[in-house]
Amino acid sequence: MKKVMRLFFATAVLMGLVSCNSNDDFGAQSIEIPGITIDESDADCCSAEEALAVYNFLQTVKPIEGIELLVDGQYKVKVYSRTGTLHTGYNDLYFVATKALSGNYIKFLDITNLTPLMFMSKMNMYHSTPTSSEVATSDINLVAVKHGWISFVMNSSEAGSWSLAFDVEVLKRKGNLEATTITVGALPEGQQWLKSFKAGDDTYYLSLVNPTDWKTGTNTITAYVSKKNTPAKIPYGLAEEQFTIEIDPRMPDMGNHSSPNNVALTRKNDGSYQGSINLTMTGRWRIHLTVKDAQGNIVAGGDDLSDGFSSLFWETTI
Repeated sequence: MKKVMRLFFATAVLMGLVSCNSNDDFGAQSIEIPGITIDESDADCCSAEEALAVYNFLQTVKPIEGIELLVDGQYKVKVYSRTGTLHTGYNDLYFVATKALSGNYIKFLDITNLTPLMFMSKMNMYHSTPTSSEVATSDINLVAVKHGWISFVMNSSEAGSWSLAFDVEVLKRKGNLEATTITVGALPEGQQWLKSFKAGDDTYYLSLVNPTDWKTGTNTITAYVSKKNTPAKIPYGLAEEQFTIEIDPRMPDMGNHSSPNNVALTRKNDGSYQGSINLTMTGRWRIHLTVKDAQGNIVAGGDDLSDGFSSLFWETTI
């Protein structure tokens, strides 16, 4: 039997699902999730608790206009980002499938062959850009949300336009988003999240992850190292080579003063690089980079400018 989903939660926790015992001082109240109907016998869909968690998460992101498809006439697939837009450098992408009739979220969703492609009109050529190695569930509390990322090497302009394509499977029904035009905007001044370097004949890209989340004080700094493919139309996957990325944060508007207790980025089991960065005040920070190979040899960056700072750097304003 279907019913409109109603969940109970303590008023002390905003949109959370909790249980109350006899000692609780809080009253419980009923809420209704708009547009979702639960079939309690349908194991393909999320439970009420799981659906509420996904619903709450989707209030923090926005769908990307034009990136939506219907699979087998039954399942809607949407793609979300933080702002509903895309920009140069690192972008989180979230994929969600729902049943067209009930609106409930589906756990069994696979996204493959994520392919961003730029056509360079003046050069009459195509190239891709760094992407995540897979699109998968990254939070056990959000079983119906699949996460991936794209780091765009440049913005859309008269010189070049971007498209996005991917394959999808929902409950063994297959579909695909054919190459669809997307708009990639430029980051504002004071934000540079993607830099490249060459080592031998190979080109690598350093993607800084969401530095606008940082606050003053010590922050975890996360990045990815991707390797350009040949041909360049194939999305750039994570580099197999292992590096160490040393950081030297400076404030160019404040006499290039630095900050103490920074920790170099090293590769983790998930393929990301992580370290820590200490930001002593708000403003524009230029994070000078020195990239070393597994043997400790400098392959990019270092003190290679007359001012003593690396010409390889990320930049962010907090």
